[in-house]
Amino acid sequence: MRGDPANGPRDLRTIARHLATFRKPSNGRASAELVASAVPLVLLWPLMWLSLEIHYALTLLLAVPAAGFLLRLFLIQHDCGHGAFFRGRRANDWVGRAIGVLTLSPYELWRRGHATHHAGTGNLDRRGTGDVDTLTVAEFTQLSFAARLRYRLYRHPAVMFGLGPAWLFFLRYRLPLGHMREGWRPWISAMGTNLAIVILSAGLIFLVGLPAFLLIQLPIVLLAASAGVWLFYVQHQFEHTYWNSGREWAFHEAALHGSSHYALPGILRWFSANIGMHHIHHLCSNIPFYRLSAALKAQPELADINRLTIRQSLRSVRLVLWDESAARLVSFREARLTSNG
Repeated sequence: MRGDPANGPRDLRTIARHLATFRKPSNGRASAELVASAVPLVLLWPLMWLSLEIHYALTLLLAVPAAGFLLRLFLIQHDCGHGAFFRGRRANDWVGRAIGVLTLSPYELWRRGHATHHAGTGNLDRRGTGDVDTLTVAEFTQLSFAARLRYRLYRHPAVMFGLGPAWLFFLRYRLPLGHMREGWRPWISAMGTNLAIVILSAGLIFLVGLPAFLLIQLPIVLLAASAGVWLFYVQHQFEHTYWNSGREWAFHEAALHGSSHYALPGILRWFSANIGMHHIHHLCSNIPFYRLSAALKAQPELADINRLTIRQSLRSVRLVLWDESAARLVSFREARLTSNG
């Protein structure tokens, strides 16, 4: 549901200014949120190790909440990258770097790509960095058979939410791909994170052994990675999202209408650090996640804009191509019928 209360760029800028009053972080609240996310993960890890002596099914069961806490830490890292978690930049950066070792995500490298994503959300001319690859119907129909097959495979749920997250977090983030010619900082970020990952992993392997380490850590990271990619996917991949090009593209309109309000149950909202209020986040990206609920309450007209339930979000997986004439995402089948018609 689009439910647009803002009929023009000036109205959207006014809403963004009102939301900006919620930007101020609280060091005390941030510290409490960090402790509430990190300590349970630290405690669950040895419990999972002990559970290996009972049954691996119990280990996998414990991996679910552990992955939830790791996901929440990743979203704290996300807020640090926006300078929104703590008041000071140094605190944001060092906490972000430390969490990046746990999430396998080089902090500065990820922050650069994510900033590009925010700057060009919904812009057909600026696709390719920090977003889910999305072709228009016209572009897809002009591809060769092999290229169309590659895109279909890329968009298959097993790849998008299974193989894709594993490749992204275990392999792609090990090098500053896409940033290799941007100076030494991306390399320092990637290589420094890699070194810290090796040191931490070596320490844990020394304590519990390689088999136990893999049996514990792999399911935690894979579950958290898949959940993170899923959240990112549904935040921008829904039927009536926003795509435009050239002078027709507008930042505030893309921020509001190109981002969803993912209506999750309370416990999932907590583990996902309110990132489901993504339209508000894109309108004002330096609001701390722990103030997003208050920001939404202050602008209740935003609650129904692009609101997605879990059931609706599951249906969005089949929407894979942007139909420029209809201004909506469509399935491969719908695109084929349109082309044949």
